[in-house]
Amino acid sequence: MSRLKALAQSEHLEEQSKAQYPLAGHVFIVYDKGERNFPFVIEDGAYRIKFSRSTKKLPMAYVKVSAHYLAHKSVQAIQDELQCILNELGSTGLPLVSRIDLAADFVAALAMDSWGRNAWITRACDIDAYSKAQHFTGWTVGKGGAVSCRLYDKTREIQCSGKTWLFDLWRPSGWVEGETVWRLEFQLKRDFLKTRGLDHVPQVLDALSGLWTYATTEWLRLSIPNPDDATRSRWTTHPLWLCLAGVDWASPQTSLDKIDLRRIPSEDWLKRQQFGLLTTTMALHQIDDHHEAANHLLSVTYEHYDRVALRDGLTFQEYLLAHARKKARLFSTLVNAPGLVDEMRERHEEDLGNLYRQASRGE
Repeated sequence: MSRLKALAQSEHLEEQSKAQYPLAGHVFIVYDKGERNFPFVIEDGAYRIKFSRSTKKLPMAYVKVSAHYLAHKSVQAIQDELQCILNELGSTGLPLVSRIDLAADFVAALAMDSWGRNAWITRACDIDAYSKAQHFTGWTVGKGGAVSCRLYDKTREIQCSGKTWLFDLWRPSGWVEGETVWRLEFQLKRDFLKTRGLDHVPQVLDALSGLWTYATTEWLRLSIPNPDDATRSRWTTHPLWLCLAGVDWASPQTSLDKIDLRRIPSEDWLKRQQFGLLTTTMALHQIDDHHEAANHLLSVTYEHYDRVALRDGLTFQEYLLAHARKKARLFSTLVNAPGLVDEMRERHEEDLGNLYRQASRGE
């Protein structure tokens, strides 16, 4: 991994493009920098894996699974695949669950700001409301705690995140484009899970219904305030909350049939960029014909970067290919150096063999 990180830190694009780790059908990008206590970081569209230098005080790896991937495969299938990946990289133990997010998406003919903070009956201290451009976007309860909750406008969030794959999950349930979808989401961190003895995936999966019931009845409840009753615990539960608390976690969940693990920009984004370049060229050079504008754009681009490539001792084609491979690494669309990781493994095993032989001879 150190060698791949060194390649990512290289000043040469050709070397940077080789900083990839193909494994178990995934093409991970190896980053040039780590994070606190985790010097090595790899990522693709399914997993972000951080590796520690020592396994004595820290786990060998900390893994974050993308929401997109969780919508494609079951949690158990993901654990099985992840176990194979981590075993290949040196791990021998069972993955420890450090955090889970339980969420339910819904449509309701009800304004989510039609109640005040006092309607929330909770064990948490903090209750916050959010809005953007005069549009109410949601609530957060217990932010930063071992247990926290968010109730937010998921359709508006998608406008920023681009997670349009969620539409394919909602449609089979009757969602119609244009309807606002809200998400109720509970985040349960390790400190809480440990008190419940929930360490590994099978234990967590068996406890999902119980965790949801605890979160929506004991830890948090939306009520209808009664000004004539000072005892808030006696206030009637809001009908919306009764529906949400009754979500069945035992029923099969809808999943995506296909998933693209490449971290690529959308076609819509690409088209907007191309259209913007074309219209800008036409406006700047007073060109009415789009074919002429496209040819002009390609011509001036070639002339400029041909000179830039020459300064680096490259042809335009070589310079272009180097940058294309850099993008392929970032997007996980191509393995730029097939066999490199296998070669590194063979050298590592050979070095270990030499060390063993030296030790056996007393050297």
